[in-house]
Amino acid sequence: MNVLVTGSSRGLGKSIILEYAKNGNDVIINYNNSKEEALELKHYVESTYRVKALVIHCDISKESDIDNMINEIYKELGHLDILVNNASIALDQDFELKTKNDFMKTLEINLVGTYLLSKKIGLKMLKVKSGNIINISSTNGLETTYPESIDYDASKAGIISLTHNLANYFAPYIRVNCICPGWINTDMNKDLDDNFKNKELDKIILGRFAEPEEIANLAYFLGTDKASYINDSIIRIDGGVKR
Repeated sequence: MNVLVTGSSRGLGKSIILEYAKNGNDVIINYNNSKEEALELKHYVESTYRVKALVIHCDISKESDIDNMINEIYKELGHLDILVNNASIALDQDFELKTKNDFMKTLEINLVGTYLLSKKIGLKMLKVKSGNIINISSTNGLETTYPESIDYDASKAGIISLTHNLANYFAPYIRVNCICPGWINTDMNKDLDDNFKNKELDKIILGRFAEPEEIANLAYFLGTDKASYINDSIIRIDGGVKR
């Protein structure tokens, strides 16, 4: 199968690429700023797992970039089986200081970019009556709220709503599901204030943040035939929350 994972040069996206590649799938590594990391991942994937890996630059807040990426994928590979909408940003800032531009930039990448990719690729999948879309949201889109992340939280809640609409529109040929991770041990979270981190850890039943590979395992499972009857599902993966 051919699998596109957006924002996949590092972090969770990289782990998802590795999970699909090690199971024999050709992958498309998408990056915006991290070209060197994307090329290193391509080399590792191709030399280790003997699969094909494309590296494509795309700023998913720009529709022209999205169109160019899709055209390149279909030109090189002919078809796409799985889309994992992983790319996102978090511009945490004190609530009083957060600007409209901050809010709009977060929505354009996290939500509008996910919508455009899902629509454009989903319609191509619909023509061949086959495909799979996996959206990466967050527990921040459920009930976890932080005022300094109000734009991020709103974007992730929007992805959940988007998942329901896409699943209904593309039925019965394309399954659309959504993963809502809690805290993950990625570079994005490595500089958290110790006091804040300890408070968050205390809320988690398992007492630790997830490793990226644990979320990637779920993203891979949803793309396989073993998940053939899982559709329009919002799956929380956060180690459990103390009540």
